[in-house]
Amino acid sequence: MLNPTEIKSIITSGEGYNAEFKVSIPSKIKEITEEVCAFANASGGIVLIGVDDANNIKGINIDNAKRSAIQNSINEISPALKCDFNIVEVDGKNIAVIEVPSGSNKPYVLSGAIYVRQGPNSQKLTTVEEMRDFFQQADKIYFDDALCLEASVEKDILEENIKTFRFEAGLVNATSDEQLFANLKLITNDGYLKNGTVLFFSSNPEQFFEKAVIRCVVFDGIDKRYIIDDKVMTGTLYQQYQKTMIWLKSKLDVRYDIEGEGGKPRKELWEIPETAFKETIINSLAHRDYYDKGARITVEVFDDRVEISNPGGLVSAVPRSEFGKRSASRNPLIFGLFERMRLVEQIGSGITRIRDVMKDEALTPPEFNIDGIFTVILRRPFDFEKWVEKWVEKLTANRIKILREVHNNPKVTKKELEQVVSISASAIDNNIDILKNLGLLTREGSDKGGNWKINYLLP
Repeated sequence: MLNPTEIKSIITSGEGYNAEFKVSIPSKIKEITEEVCAFANASGGIVLIGVDDANNIKGINIDNAKRSAIQNSINEISPALKCDFNIVEVDGKNIAVIEVPSGSNKPYVLSGAIYVRQGPNSQKLTTVEEMRDFFQQADKIYFDDALCLEASVEKDILEENIKTFRFEAGLVNATSDEQLFANLKLITNDGYLKNGTVLFFSSNPEQFFEKAVIRCVVFDGIDKRYIIDDKVMTGTLYQQYQKTMIWLKSKLDVRYDIEGEGGKPRKELWEIPETAFKETIINSLAHRDYYDKGARITVEVFDDRVEISNPGGLVSAVPRSEFGKRSASRNPLIFGLFERMRLVEQIGSGITRIRDVMKDEALTPPEFNIDGIFTVILRRPFDFEKWVEKWVEKLTANRIKILREVHNNPKVTKKELEQVVSISASAIDNNIDILKNLGLLTREGSDKGGNWKINYLLP
């Protein structure tokens, strides 16, 4: 049974993967039981009734009838699940405390459905496909919730990493590290660390998970023939995210919105919105299949695009028709920690935000490959002047002028080209024929209603 000090510590840490607050008993008591079922199917958790979403203790009065109703509802979970249900006085107010263990007979079912914890929320699974993805094997359920028997708090957990997490999550330092790990279910009662804990707080996570890193590569051109930079980002998952963002910034075009006073840089403007990369990389770290020990997350920069891939396709709990609208994590413990650091927000909204920021910048919509290896393709804005530089030594100035005019206006007429380039009609025809023979220029449609098309993929 939790004591008042431990309960106050949990309240201070706030809701999350292992804690759910209810300010009062809902009209449908089953809502409480759904949370209990979800915790049992994950790594356990605490339901506190009498605490609001802002972590304020409001207190609650529960008579015997209501208490019996809650207990009877919990008894409907199958197989049978034993939970401690107590009323504890905290700061002069009563709080109902339901302590839910991580069930040893997963999956637990309520009214024919399985409930699982996704970050700070619970979700219902109803199809065989959804259940198969979440419960692959009875002894390891989620990779991040499984035990890392080789690691220990004393040898492998770095205090600096805990401090970073506390700062980013806005958690006060009044709670000890031991209590913090206990509250967030990062360590078992026997003192064993979980895989997700090691990935987030270890001084050297790759010592235990060699491929749980991000490989960042720059290619010369639009294919993978020539590598010009190749780095592997190691460290905690948060450190990998930070290192990758810094590396990307050094490889892409970034300009600054300058504020008048003092000429200080006010805002960085990436050629592809920074938000799109933040969402994609955090999603990769939170949702990759860590059971696939032969693959790494990769960030590949080409002349025309950036591709970010992570092992594991779309989680089967999310139907294709719901892609971008609904989320289910392979690693709910990791997802919950990122959520506390405010690096992931509403469940299922990441894909929408990536699409929105690309649209806002008038860039090509992002492309998603959701089979096998999950891949996001972000197209770089096309720089005609940079592209045409490659042709300066191969084409005459007039032909480059023709290409530039066509780039700016694919419907430009030959008459207009005569005036801009300042050459005769026959000279325009001769230059266009040469550009066509080189494969650089084609005509689509009729002379009157058609348009020109440049083959930007050359050279």
